[in-house]
Amino acid sequence: MFIDRLIEKIKQTNNPSVVGLDPRPEFIPEHILQQARAQEGNPFDAIGRAFFEFNRQIIDAIADVVPCVKPQLACYEAIGLPGMLAFEKTVRYAQKNGLLVIADGKRNDIGSSAEGYAQGFIENTAFACDALTVNPYLGVDGIEPFVNSCNTYRTGIFVLAKTSNPSSGQLQDLLLQSGESVAEKVAALINEWGHNLIGINNYSSVGAVVGATYPEQAEKLRAIMPHAYILVPGYGAQGGSAKSILPNFNRDGLGAIVNASRSIMLAHKSAIWRNQFTAVQFAAAARAEALRMRDEIVLALEEL
Repeated sequence: MFIDRLIEKIKQTNNPSVVGLDPRPEFIPEHILQQARAQEGNPFDAIGRAFFEFNRQIIDAIADVVPCVKPQLACYEAIGLPGMLAFEKTVRYAQKNGLLVIADGKRNDIGSSAEGYAQGFIENTAFACDALTVNPYLGVDGIEPFVNSCNTYRTGIFVLAKTSNPSSGQLQDLLLQSGESVAEKVAALINEWGHNLIGINNYSSVGAVVGATYPEQAEKLRAIMPHAYILVPGYGAQGGSAKSILPNFNRDGLGAIVNASRSIMLAHKSAIWRNQFTAVQFAAAARAEALRMRDEIVLALEEL
């Protein structure tokens, strides 16, 4: 099962974190862009080549430090076919280097369309990853095809429950007649959807997404989903801290994996590392920040 492979990697690295690989043209160091432009005549082909080279160097730097990476599909789709080629190469390269890959696409549809998304990103296709983020807004019709694929292909999904963006409360915090919030109702459904995919560690391959920026809600959602592994975005650049992510974990120190994207990709520009690393050394800075994040989270987990 995906969840057992994820927990094994977390234990091997002693690191419950994931690196978001979310490249944008303005994030890429100039020396990589110049090299890519010299090799490609088409500007989009050049950006795609630069994306993969940027990702490749970060993967080389962090492969022994973190259990998995999470490419955001929007970054690659934005530049068309060259971007999706960079995504495919990134997925294969990360997996070749022992990393699990979570495709962050927040996909959702019903029937054959949902089956198509599942086939594209968590079954045996060119873009297949180890897990995919999905949106529950359409109900079980939009989730069941993904769950079926997880069962057949031993992959996983992370279902949006409480997201880290400031306006998430417009819908997710609304109260139902039952007195529970929309996010709490979704959490109960996630717990139900994942009950047949619980692995040897008592966690399910049907996980949840709960933002680091809402620790009070996270505590309630954690109690509703005792078997769900929680993907926690919002750490670092979005304001989440080691302390704010703690409610997503269980007392066994498991139960959650924390994502950081810009704070690692652009570590060489941060106040912590900019005096130690140049743009050419961006991958070394990414490794340093990944190690710092790991140590910060592991230290915080001692409070559980």
